[in-house]
Amino acid sequence: MAASPAYGEEKGGSSSLGEPEYGHDPASGGIFSSDYKRHDDLKEMLDSNKDSLKLEAMKRIVAMIARGKNASDLFPAVVKNVACKNIEVKKLVYVYLVRYAEEQQDLALLSISTFQRGLKDPNQLIRASALRVLSSIRVPIIVPIMMLAIKEAASDMSPYVRKTAAHAIPKLYSLDSDQKDQLIEVIEKLLADKTTLVAGSVVMAFEEVCPERIDLIHKNYRKLCNLLIDVEEWGQVVIINMLTRYARTQFLSPNQNESLLEENTEKAFYGSEEEDAKDAKAEAAVLAKCKPYVMDPDHRLLLRNTKPLLQSRNAAVVMAVAQLYFHLAPKAEVGVIAKALVRLLRSHSEVQYVVLQNVATMSIKRRGMFEPYLKSFYIRSTDPTQIKILKLEVLTNLANETNISTILREFQTYIRSMDKDFVAATIQAIGRCATNIGKVRDTCLNGLVQLLSNRDELVVAESVVVIKKLLQMQPAQHSEIIKHMAKLTDNIQVPMARASILWLIGEYCEHVPKIAPDVLRKMAKSFTNEEDIVKLQVINLAAKLYLTNSKQSKLLTQYVLNLAKYDQNYDIRDRARFIRQLIVPTEKSGALNKYAKKLFLAQKPAPILESSFKDRDHFQLGSLSHLLNAKAVGYQELPDWPDEAPDPSVRNVEVPEWTKCTSREKRKEKVEKPFYSDSEGESGPTESADSEPESGSEENGSSSSSSGSSSSDTEEEEEEEEEDSGEQSEDKEEEEKRPKRKDKEGSHKAVLGSAGSPSEEEEEEERAKKAKKKALQGRKGRAETSSEASTSESSSSGSDSGSEAEAKQRKPPSSKASPKEISLLDLDDFTPSPVQPIPSSSIISTSLVTDLEGLTLTDSSLTPTLLSPAFSAVKTYELLHRMAGEGLAVEYCFSRRPFPGDPHMVAVQIQISNNTDTEVKNLRVNEPKPLSGMRIQEFPEIEHLAPGDTATVVMGIDFCDSTQAANFQLCTHTRQFYVSIQPPVGELMAPVFMSENEFKKEQGKLMGMSEITEKLTLPEKCQSDHTIVQQLTSAANVGRVPCGASNEYRFAAKTVTSGSLVLITLERREGSTAQLTINSEKMVIGTMLVKDIIQALAQ
Repeated sequence: MAASPAYGEEKGGSSSLGEPEYGHDPASGGIFSSDYKRHDDLKEMLDSNKDSLKLEAMKRIVAMIARGKNASDLFPAVVKNVACKNIEVKKLVYVYLVRYAEEQQDLALLSISTFQRGLKDPNQLIRASALRVLSSIRVPIIVPIMMLAIKEAASDMSPYVRKTAAHAIPKLYSLDSDQKDQLIEVIEKLLADKTTLVAGSVVMAFEEVCPERIDLIHKNYRKLCNLLIDVEEWGQVVIINMLTRYARTQFLSPNQNESLLEENTEKAFYGSEEEDAKDAKAEAAVLAKCKPYVMDPDHRLLLRNTKPLLQSRNAAVVMAVAQLYFHLAPKAEVGVIAKALVRLLRSHSEVQYVVLQNVATMSIKRRGMFEPYLKSFYIRSTDPTQIKILKLEVLTNLANETNISTILREFQTYIRSMDKDFVAATIQAIGRCATNIGKVRDTCLNGLVQLLSNRDELVVAESVVVIKKLLQMQPAQHSEIIKHMAKLTDNIQVPMARASILWLIGEYCEHVPKIAPDVLRKMAKSFTNEEDIVKLQVINLAAKLYLTNSKQSKLLTQYVLNLAKYDQNYDIRDRARFIRQLIVPTEKSGALNKYAKKLFLAQKPAPILESSFKDRDHFQLGSLSHLLNAKAVGYQELPDWPDEAPDPSVRNVEVPEWTKCTSREKRKEKVEKPFYSDSEGESGPTESADSEPESGSEENGSSSSSSGSSSSDTEEEEEEEEEDSGEQSEDKEEEEKRPKRKDKEGSHKAVLGSAGSPSEEEEEEERAKKAKKKALQGRKGRAETSSEASTSESSSSGSDSGSEAEAKQRKPPSSKASPKEISLLDLDDFTPSPVQPIPSSSIISTSLVTDLEGLTLTDSSLTPTLLSPAFSAVKTYELLHRMAGEGLAVEYCFSRRPFPGDPHMVAVQIQISNNTDTEVKNLRVNEPKPLSGMRIQEFPEIEHLAPGDTATVVMGIDFCDSTQAANFQLCTHTRQFYVSIQPPVGELMAPVFMSENEFKKEQGKLMGMSEITEKLTLPEKCQSDHTIVQQLTSAANVGRVPCGASNEYRFAAKTVTSGSLVLITLERREGSTAQLTINSEKMVIGTMLVKDIIQALAQ
């Protein structure tokens, strides 16, 4: 920043502080500066050879643009620097070009070769900016170049560039709609993208280019539903609106049976008994044909995954979810949106206005939904008039016999307001309440009559208009009110009110025979000075009185008709001529004269006071069309529900993207293995499709037996275990490992539930006998295996030496528990008791760790494989306190072992203690209610737990790479306890082994937006290599990566659900400072992990 003032001084600019440089400063807006000298200093800085001056000039130019100044005359000087080697300058040049490329197309075209080179730049931001500039040049001649650039960018490694490609698609389509077919191919490719960054943008492009191509969404529907929670806010809005229209075409209406029943009840209500008897058979046939409604699982998936977004901080997202639920959810479930919408009423008045418009529409059809929140719609004195009127609308819609007294008390207060429009709306609202709720009609009428004596003329006028509508319902009972209103003609001057009084007196002149002629006399006096609307009602009153009381009013009527005959307004003149011919019989008057009385004094239906929002729900809620109550440009109608459900199999995807094997050969190998029997051969491919490639194998089989899937004596389970462990190992290794595995078969039992075969139940007794004999063998086998894997384990956690000792100290649970529990809970490596922290003195030295790392690097294959988990201290959490559990205490920990039934699940070890004096029976998990795609694999039911006993079980939870809690019920034979397990972010991953070169290669792919860097200070306790590694591996389940530099620590892991890489680098700087870098596609996980690691290192 110091360069520019000095430069300005050389050029003769004002150097004194505080004075504007009118001749040179681009942001000065100098009124008298001459054009030929304008921006001269900036142009010279841009022509300079120094990058620092160019960067300073570009910063000032971009600042000008941000302030709304015109910098278009600098285009030639800026565009020359598009080939600048300095990345910072290049970025700012692209920002400028995006703004002005459309205005200066000819000059921008000269640099098109540079933009094309920019598309190949190693920096993702430059590639994206080049594509953005290219798509901003709106010249038809470069359409082929743009098309090519978009196709290349759609295959780019960086999700940010792919997102920019999606943004460029609508621009190209608006420039040349003939490219639609090619653009649809690109959209189809981008829709298959699994990154959250791209999802929102490509759906926006889909909506702009080909919203009718609903077939493109089928295969991506479930993926979009599952990604929704992690997409950026505006992408969420676009996806939700698109999925609303998609669901209306693909699923059946969840309320179809209810609407049929409603129709039947209406027929029964209006029809006679004879008709009912005739139609009984027909209705029975209709109901018989009507199948019970079963919601499509994909329909449920959409509702379940959008529900958490009601808690979004973005009002547009909440509104989008609300309209989705209103249009798609069953009536019983729509109520969940009410609370979220009421929360939005605390936002700015603009947001309130839109939300209240939608609430007003919803409250007509779903009144009960908002009744609990009635007080939230009470009006504040600070609310703008429009908000007040909308809240009145909602309050009126919600009024019923139970809450009407409260609402009317509120209305009484509102009438005293200074805001006249609001007061008028309140009086109309009182009228609507009186119309809708018969029992308060008299109360409302009396209240409105009292308002007639109000000092404010507008209040009186509006009351008169409303009273007129109410009196039409039962005029005979209210002649006193009509008399009272007749007296007001002297005082009220508002034309509409005067006209209403005259109409009432004329319509019900038989009820006030003495007053009506007198009112006509008074009005005849002032006829010439009245407004047109009043004059027309005076003529009507005269005609009605002539027909009912001609003795008293004959002359008055003729006088009024004569005055009207010569009025300035032709409507009044026409009306006078027409009425004279109709009521005064002459030779010329036709046959209509006989029917004059019927014409004028016919029974008129009472007006129905309806909400102005009654028919607005045919527009999609939340849309501009709904807000305006008129079809806006580009609005797409919400499709009607189909009569028959389309084929749901179109949404089936054979192999989900996130579980595809890294090489197809491995999958073929599994299918073609002749070792399997027919039935098992068939199940082979299915298993490979459901499990991740890496998560199926455990470090070339070395740790597969100690932490692999649980096995039994049945042949099927042996083969499954061999299949899992053998995926990435060679045949020789398999042959060596197999005998060891067979030694340990008896020690592993299927208490974990998900990997067991049906034959378990039959062989239960036999297994219980074998368990004792084979226990010792199992332990020996485990010791051998753990010694083989010790190199990798010591490098990742440094605490492996304590694992054998800990295994010896384990005690089996009480013999009173079921045989399953005895054999499985104490022997299975998946269910260790909580490990105690091991003192640092017992750990092998740092130099030995590094040597072992080197050995590990040379001995094992370079393909990334999952490590056996680090045996660091396991933290225990309380699930159910013994006081809350009435003597039942439950704790849990994350064992950091692969869950045998499903590699995408996190294994959670649960310890249940019975502190009561009685036996606890039938301990089980009931009704797991996971959020947004989570899955829970329950542990097998514990039939008996004796007093004072403890049982340990393992359950699997797929947290979907999210730290949201998994909620479920823990049940005994008598009680149910609602509990939830919330994982720390570090437990959502499994360690990965890779070489240093592989680490750097993967890190290079995850730069830019996928990288998070944070500086920290290491405390004195955390200075040694061992302490740093131990603290970091305790915070996250990661594996250590070998590193040549002594001041760097590298760790790698993969998220359990999606298999996204998480790379951690900790670099020690001078003194006790350090820099932590995390590279991951999952930005949310990266951000949370940074906080957890810094907290762990600070302890």
